[in-house]
Amino acid sequence: MTTDPLLLMGEVDDATSRLLRTAASFDAADLAATSLLPDWTRGHVLAHLARNADGFVNLLTAARTGEPVPMYASPAARAADIEAGAGRPAAEHLDDLRRSADRFAEAVAAMTVQAWAATVQTRRGPWPAALLVWGRLREIEVHHVDLAAAYRPADWPETFAQRLLREVAAHHADQPAPPSMVLRFDGSKHELVIGERAGAPTVAGPAPDLAAWLIGRDGGDALAVTPDGPLPTPPEWI
Repeated sequence: MTTDPLLLMGEVDDATSRLLRTAASFDAADLAATSLLPDWTRGHVLAHLARNADGFVNLLTAARTGEPVPMYASPAARAADIEAGAGRPAAEHLDDLRRSADRFAEAVAAMTVQAWAATVQTRRGPWPAALLVWGRLREIEVHHVDLAAAYRPADWPETFAQRLLREVAAHHADQPAPPSMVLRFDGSKHELVIGERAGAPTVAGPAPDLAAWLIGRDGGDALAVTPDGPLPTPPEWI
C-alpha cells in the first residue's frame, strides 16, 4: 500500500477509467435517479467528482507555488457549483469528468519534490500535499459506489480497500468514546482495534465489506460478529 503519490497515480488513472465507463452508460433518466447520498442524484455525484478534481488541482497549485489557493472559493460556492452541474446532459457530464481528470493529472505532473513536502489547507484542516493523490483516489472509488450503478465495494482493488479500512479505523479510534471493536479482515493476521480491546466484539469479513460498513456504505450483512450479537454502530465518517 504505497504512499508515493506518483505511484498512486496509476491507481487514480485506473479508477478514473472505471468511473468514466460507468458515466458513459448513463442517459438523462439515469442521471436523474437517486444516488446513495441523501438528496443527491447521480448527476450531483458526477458534478461533485468533477469539481473535486478541480479542488485538488487548487491544492496542488498551492503546494507548488506557496500561494494560499483554497480548495473551493467557499462552502456555498462549492454547493452551488454542484447544484448547477447536476442537471446537465450526459455528454456534458462525461466531458467535464474527462477534462477535470486531465487537469488533475497535469497538476500532479507539475509537482516538484519540494512541493510534495508542503502542507495545504483542505476543507477539514491541514493535510500533507503528498496525500492529495490518495485523497483523490478515495473520492473516486467511494463516490463510484455512491452512484448505485453496479459498482460495489467488492469491486474495489484489494490494496485500496485495505488502505481505506486502516484509515477509517484510525479515524474512528480517534473519536471521543468510540464503540469498542476488533476488526479482522480476511487474508490478514493483523487486527485493527477501535476503543478498548477488553470485552470488545470481533467483526470479521473481507476488507472491502469492513471498509464500506465503517463509512456507512454497507449494512454489514456479510460480516461476522464474535461473540454472536449485533454489529456495533461506527462513528460517523466524513
